[in-house]
Amino acid sequence: MSTNPYEMALAQYERAAKQLSLTQGIDALLRVPERELTVNFPVRMDDGSTRIFTGYRIQHSTARGPGKGGIRYHPDVTLDEVRALAMWMTWKCAVMNLPYGGAKGGVICDPKRLSLRELEHLTRRYATEISLLISPEGDIPAPDVNTTPQIMAWIMDTYSRHRGHRVPAVVTGKPVAVGGSLGRGEATGRGVMLATREALGRLDHPLAGARVAVQGFGNVGSVSAMLLHDAGARIVAVSDSRGGTLNARGLDPGALVRHKRESGRLADYPGGEPIDNAALLAADCDVLIPAALEQQITATNAERVRARLVVEGANGPTTPEADAILAARDILVVPDILANAGGVVVSYFEWVQDLQAFFWTEEEINQRLERLMVRAFEEVTAAAHDRGTDLRAAALIRAIERVAEAIALLGIYP
Repeated sequence: MSTNPYEMALAQYERAAKQLSLTQGIDALLRVPERELTVNFPVRMDDGSTRIFTGYRIQHSTARGPGKGGIRYHPDVTLDEVRALAMWMTWKCAVMNLPYGGAKGGVICDPKRLSLRELEHLTRRYATEISLLISPEGDIPAPDVNTTPQIMAWIMDTYSRHRGHRVPAVVTGKPVAVGGSLGRGEATGRGVMLATREALGRLDHPLAGARVAVQGFGNVGSVSAMLLHDAGARIVAVSDSRGGTLNARGLDPGALVRHKRESGRLADYPGGEPIDNAALLAADCDVLIPAALEQQITATNAERVRARLVVEGANGPTTPEADAILAARDILVVPDILANAGGVVVSYFEWVQDLQAFFWTEEEINQRLERLMVRAFEEVTAAAHDRGTDLRAAALIRAIERVAEAIALLGIYP
């Protein structure tokens, strides 16, 4: 039975907040979103009919800066899921010490069942509806599950046409040709690779030869796998929503990407044995990277995890109950708000570049990303040591402290 994602986010917050001396007012404020927008909007379909879609845009906190967070298109999007994701974005931006708050958006739809024209119509109408909130100064969307650089380009163009001039900084994750940043597409996966490298170092385990299993072979999972493979790790299993493949001797992520593009399925990859997602989570490996959706490692399967290290490429893949089980088994978990923060870091770089109309090289982007990821990992590790807690609680403590300080300094208006 799945946990309500917002209740899960609150449980994580409460566990960390207990170790802080927050005032009652700040504690109450951090538990709820600042703003919630629900939109129901029509889209003209290719057959001439009209369908009504429901979407959300939620700002959890803007105490440290504009709201920042992706937009996902998925049939299972719920208001509480978006609330949870917005809260996690607040902590993610704060733990990385970016001048952002947290936000998130979503539309209840299955983009795989929409034509390209229908997808564009849906995106432009949704962008129009949420233009009440989004802006370069107030709330900057980005890609998330099932959204792409092309979708970000449509949002930017729609917003710009409403304003009467080009506004590239209103979204990040755009194509480079229209103001996107070099390195953005690989940023989340690169951050996961860096977090894995740093965590293995803490465990005195070399990255070269480390056996890695990756659940979710979209942008984050595939890039993580390729970069880890290039760094000498051995990718032993990968999966997506339709199944996966296992080979203890190692898999070539590049060949897997090509096979998936051509056949649509990982399970029939000729260089491995078919495996389902449940078996992948229990695969014999050193590093497990859940890079799919929330609540994949739960109280029902955490005992079967065989990895020594879990690096969360997805948002909220481990429930609080599973966290306790993994901790009792001495399995190190690098939490989502640290491990997958590479995307929002390079989104920040993209926003800065758009605002100043001056762009950096990909080498500069990757170097800056590595510096921020390593610094944040060291800060969280130090906090975990000082407080005698795990990395998730330490990351949340660092983040909550920073947001609470900003709220206290700003005061209550009026």
